[in-house]
Amino acid sequence: MTITQQEIMTSTAATLRRSIRVRSTWLVFAVAVLVVLLIASTMIGSRNVALVDVLAAYGGAAEGFDQAAVAKRIPRTLLAMLAGAALGVSGAVMQGVTRNPLADPGILGINTGAALAVVIGISFFGLSTASSYIGWAIFGAAITAVFVYVIGSLGRGGATPLKLALAGAATAAALTSFISAVVLPRGDIAGLARDWQIGGVGGGTFASVRLILPMLILGFLISFLSSSGLNTLALGDELAAGLGQRVAIARATAAAGAVILCGAATAVTGPIGFVGLVVPHACRLLGGVDHRWLIPYSAVVGAALLTASDILGRIVARPAELDVGILTALIGAPIFIAIVRRHKMSAL
Repeated sequence: MTITQQEIMTSTAATLRRSIRVRSTWLVFAVAVLVVLLIASTMIGSRNVALVDVLAAYGGAAEGFDQAAVAKRIPRTLLAMLAGAALGVSGAVMQGVTRNPLADPGILGINTGAALAVVIGISFFGLSTASSYIGWAIFGAAITAVFVYVIGSLGRGGATPLKLALAGAATAAALTSFISAVVLPRGDIAGLARDWQIGGVGGGTFASVRLILPMLILGFLISFLSSSGLNTLALGDELAAGLGQRVAIARATAAAGAVILCGAATAVTGPIGFVGLVVPHACRLLGGVDHRWLIPYSAVVGAALLTASDILGRIVARPAELDVGILTALIGAPIFIAIVRRHKMSAL
């Protein structure tokens, strides 16, 4: 019995519809989890708040002590969600641009480059507000991204995943030393720089959320519009060029979106590592490798991961708190080791 072309097309269309339905279902589930975490984040802290007070605070009420506490937690929660989404998408785009499963703003040193730029601005140019940090952070992130990619491209084979990971690790270590060299002689800013370097969302306000929101929207738009180009780049530069893709432009555009997201988030929260590494790998299990789905997935799951880490940081050290950057490092480091073992570093 022969299979007609019409039957093949019908089967392919049914498979595509099923794939879209499954991906959409998982995405809706992830959004639902994020909403639950949003409510939990405003309920849990050094003083737990009842759900009725949380709902009242979201409605604008702030008469009681509990409602006032929730009103303080809302911008912190929003900042955690925005920063997590930005870092998750940034990691997904960087992995697509470099075709490197280990790419992450932290591992490639981009977070550290943004941090060094901000510390230099604080030390020598009197920066003192988040609004003044953003431009410096994006500039530092961009310079570091270009530097790491150029170093990783030297020698035989070009920018292999292993060479990029090693170049990023070495660059991050060097930049961390530079940060210490800048901060140590300046006792007047040492406390501010140290607290900011840990990475956290505890100081989140509506002003800081409004400050970074335009940059994050721009970064998300650039990244999402680059999704088709990233899908083509995954086939290899030669095949992508053969399909009519302008490889250099596609790579540079996508990288610009990732740098804007990473730099803007780092300017307000400080350098937070491993979110951009862990989130895209988890999202590929749910939504596949198509960047048109991977980028929205990474935004939602990244927001959920950072919000959950912030909640956990308030619970494990009560009545004190652990900054979210510490929690993401504890979560991400074992996963990083597992990814390295799975991909066999020698074969990357």
